[in-house]
Amino acid sequence: MTDLTSLTLAEARDKLAAKETSAVELTDAYIAAIEAANGSLNAYVAVTPDKARAMAKASDERIARGEGRALEGIPLGIKDLFATEGVHTQAASHVLDGFKPRYESTVTANLWAGGAVMLGKLNMDEFAMGSSNETSHYGPVKNPWRRKGSNVDLVPGGSSGGSAAAVAAHLCVAATATDTGGSIRQPAALTGTVGIKPTYGRCSRWGIAAFASSLDQAGPIARDVRDAAILLKSMASVDPKDTTSVDREVPDYEAAVGRSVKGLKIGIPREYRMDGMPAEIEAVWQKGIAWLKDAGAEIVDVSLPHTKYALPAYYIVAPAEASSNLARYDGVRYGLRVPGKDIADMYEKTRAEGFGREVKRRIMIGTYVLSAGYYDAYYLQAQKVRTLIKRDFETVYAGGIDALLTPATPSAAFGIADQEMASDPVKMYLNDIFTVTVNMAGLPGIAVPGGVDDAGLPLGLQLIGRPFDEETLFALGTVLEKAAGRFTPQKWW
Repeated sequence: MTDLTSLTLAEARDKLAAKETSAVELTDAYIAAIEAANGSLNAYVAVTPDKARAMAKASDERIARGEGRALEGIPLGIKDLFATEGVHTQAASHVLDGFKPRYESTVTANLWAGGAVMLGKLNMDEFAMGSSNETSHYGPVKNPWRRKGSNVDLVPGGSSGGSAAAVAAHLCVAATATDTGGSIRQPAALTGTVGIKPTYGRCSRWGIAAFASSLDQAGPIARDVRDAAILLKSMASVDPKDTTSVDREVPDYEAAVGRSVKGLKIGIPREYRMDGMPAEIEAVWQKGIAWLKDAGAEIVDVSLPHTKYALPAYYIVAPAEASSNLARYDGVRYGLRVPGKDIADMYEKTRAEGFGREVKRRIMIGTYVLSAGYYDAYYLQAQKVRTLIKRDFETVYAGGIDALLTPATPSAAFGIADQEMASDPVKMYLNDIFTVTVNMAGLPGIAVPGGVDDAGLPLGLQLIGRPFDEETLFALGTVLEKAAGRFTPQKWW
């Protein structure tokens, strides 16, 4: 029998439906894999074996009665940003120590209603602020990939590093993740997995710890395009508790997998050809262009002139919203409390001790750009730039372009505690250069493995779609995936 943890979501679903294996057997296989690997990879911050086995047993009973649902018996990992009732939910932050919510996020509630099984909570950058999963209170996640002939630990990308590493190392069938400026697509690209950030409003944000409310969006990280399509179908929904969620029918995304892309117009934005872009990134981009052309798509050069302003505008808008959202963590209602001589002192001490360095940095930037005298100069200007970025995309799509193809990241995975990155936050922020525009414009974007570099590390390609046209991304993603082949890290853990 195939190793149960090597099955894709679609394969596991079919085997469970055919009663060739049971949900309990599948869940036990993953619990054993987590026990063996998590000490090395640090992908999970909390494992819930008893809950998982109980959910799996209930799934087996439903399957036996012929009442199996879309995700019946499928073991998933959940990013620590999603509230899970009665289970550790700390956004990988010290400030939320001991917090176990009495409610369930809408996205996870949708997954459990579809029959999925929860294996545990996945590590991440603190409050989703980071591009390498090194800002977590629980320490960095290690990428299951290593350079050929090297035993240097690499980052899995961030902020959903635990999700991407767990999927790549077969410690869950698939995982939930969130994306504020690239936090699904960037770690997917660095771990050889598939990650889609859906259109803003496609998935409810209710019950997800907020970073930047106008940018945050939940989505899946999975082993292949089909699995991502299956999972997104269950995650997406309208939600009266989130007024930004869109009341629009959720399509059968899986039906778009493998659909013909003949005649589609694919834009190649010239502004994404950055100065000093590594040759390997350019090479994988050219391969992607050739694969789509071979599949019958038409390649068109396009311009997104305001792209160069996206990163600076993002790093004004996102910290501004973060400083507002994180004001609620004050040591009064839940989480960490550090005593002080009065309430103001208690607030200060709790926040100083509770938040990590990167979160503090972003709160301070955000508070500064929102302060009197600077609001107009920074925040208002950034919002105007955001409108121009959105208009660039609208103009391109109005010209008949169906999707855009770009690189997903400016490099392959780099080392944990890389001195260059650690000493220069701006250099770290540049990791999001290809992804932030998508969040600023509220568009869907998918990262698909495109190949490996000379050191054997995965490189990703990004497809950017029209609003609520995730189906075209799944169709195009399948073409890239088929041409590039599947990528699995060599086991060292």
